[in-house]
Amino acid sequence: MLLYFSGTGNSRWVANLLGKLLDERVYALLDIWGDELLLDLEEEEALGFVFPVYAWGPPALVSGFLSKVRANKIPSYVYFVCTCGDDTGKTADIFARAVQEKGWISPAGFSVIMPETYVCLPGFDVDPKDKEQKKLREAVGRIEDIARYVAARTDKVDCKEGRFPWIKSYLIRPLFNRFMTSAKSFHVTDACISCGKCVTACPLHNVRLEKKHPVWGQNCAMCLSCYHHCPKHAIEYGRMTKHKGQFTLER
Repeated sequence: MLLYFSGTGNSRWVANLLGKLLDERVYALLDIWGDELLLDLEEEEALGFVFPVYAWGPPALVSGFLSKVRANKIPSYVYFVCTCGDDTGKTADIFARAVQEKGWISPAGFSVIMPETYVCLPGFDVDPKDKEQKKLREAVGRIEDIARYVAARTDKVDCKEGRFPWIKSYLIRPLFNRFMTSAKSFHVTDACISCGKCVTACPLHNVRLEKKHPVWGQNCAMCLSCYHHCPKHAIEYGRMTKHKGQFTLER
């Protein structure tokens, strides 16, 4: 079984390709998030997670899922694949500890470099088109390598931590989660055409239309799906996203 969380499509694309290579069942994590949160695993079945890196760690939503989910059997092999625009920090350590707290073991984790999507701080923007396409081409071979490791149940952690990973994951990440994981700064310009695409794009159903304009609730993962899916580029995050690009991966 392979579970994924995705906002703009990077992690969904990776999960679907990996699931096809491994002949695994693939589910959107939020589609199975019910009251019981009980996974029906087959005997000796592996359990994989695919998610984007947010501020050098797993999204809070993924950590929350891990803390609540149960399974009818202990998964024989737990692994993760994280997607990132550049580096992962200590994502592998954070994920492994969350799994260990459940009494499971996660001996494998991998990162896949994908097109940038974070645009809400100075210096952050989407990739130029040529760099975006290069990342996607190289990701295919990377996912094929990961599929071979997973099929062989290999104990291997292969993530690009980058520079100063401890500082990024254990000092900057808590501050980001406290002060930057909020929808308060989202607003729309006069370019909004009231199409409702932001409503359907939000994986957490946190956006609704009021008087034909989007309004954001309190349950925001900062996946930026609303921003990137807007066909008129009418959604902004404060002043941070002015003149910045958009990216979605729909295939």
